[in-house]
Amino acid sequence: MAKIELENIAHSYRSKPASDDDFAIKKVQTVWEDGGAYALLGSSGCGKTTMLNIISGLLTPSQGRVLFDGKDVTKLPPEKRNIAQVFQFPVLYDTMTVFDNLAFPLRNRKVEEGEVRARVHEIAEILDLSPYLNKRASGLAADAKQKISLGRGLVRKDVAAILFDEPLTVIDPHLKWQLRRKLKEIHQQFGLTLIYVTHDQTEAMTFADNIVIMYDGALLQIGSPDELFEDPAHTFVGYFIGSPGMNLLPCTIEGNQAVLDCGSIPLDPAVAAKAGQGEFKIGIRPLYLELSDAPRDGAVAGRIVSVEFEGSSRIVTVESGSSKLKVRVPEGRPIPADSCWVVFPPQRTKLFRDQYLVK
Repeated sequence: MAKIELENIAHSYRSKPASDDDFAIKKVQTVWEDGGAYALLGSSGCGKTTMLNIISGLLTPSQGRVLFDGKDVTKLPPEKRNIAQVFQFPVLYDTMTVFDNLAFPLRNRKVEEGEVRARVHEIAEILDLSPYLNKRASGLAADAKQKISLGRGLVRKDVAAILFDEPLTVIDPHLKWQLRRKLKEIHQQFGLTLIYVTHDQTEAMTFADNIVIMYDGALLQIGSPDELFEDPAHTFVGYFIGSPGMNLLPCTIEGNQAVLDCGSIPLDPAVAAKAGQGEFKIGIRPLYLELSDAPRDGAVAGRIVSVEFEGSSRIVTVESGSSKLKVRVPEGRPIPADSCWVVFPPQRTKLFRDQYLVK
């Protein structure tokens, strides 16, 4: 396995980039620890695949260096980096058997045949592919083919990292959970360095120990699912993580109060003291808002617009001033019929200045 470091990486597909807008990746400095399971998460076009291709060697960055265990591999092609890559669509030899597909990377490296057989059977057992070893890959379902792609990376004991580029896109939804669980088991068993690109936050949260959030070519935050949910470093992280995402409302700051167009709410005094100057928004998760049918401290007036049922809870949309708030209400708790008050607990209300969290 390998510790992967990106030193001031930037990349532009233009020959002569003139501004930041010309860069698909904008000055990234980060470390992917040896044996870590990472998800690279963001919306389409944010630079996820470009980042993965720089790590794999399919792209040479315009600026900066890529280090594997301290060794500069920036100019090395993929075959010299000792990595395995699993793509969105399975890359297999359809006319070969499953056994021969799994054995190919080892035979290509002149590994002794007895060791090849032992290793293939070991990986096939882990991936539940043993019953298919003598079958041609062309006749298998998409999930089995993607397992073979994964197995071709796992079969090599010396691989530095395994990179996944949205590998479950072509898999039926009811099989995705099984494959995500299998990847988690494999990581725990082998301690591999895994980097998994996805735009699906459910995939990211169920697979990774740490999630890397990208937006418009920039790396905004790295953290555990809990850290990203509770303390998003940027408004995009707050909005993108969670379903529904964080409520974000423009405001001004007066003392320890956030002033909205629908009223004022108290902030944590320690946070308000660090506000400084800039454009402000407050953010709060739907889970932490409360509804009341009477005025209360730290509440703004609103009107119920809609109620959506989600089994154990309901998502209530409330119109307050020019904003629409999402409130998650547990099943069994009463919801006002029309007019209401929305309560903002200060300890759960985040303040953002120029899109970044005030800490």
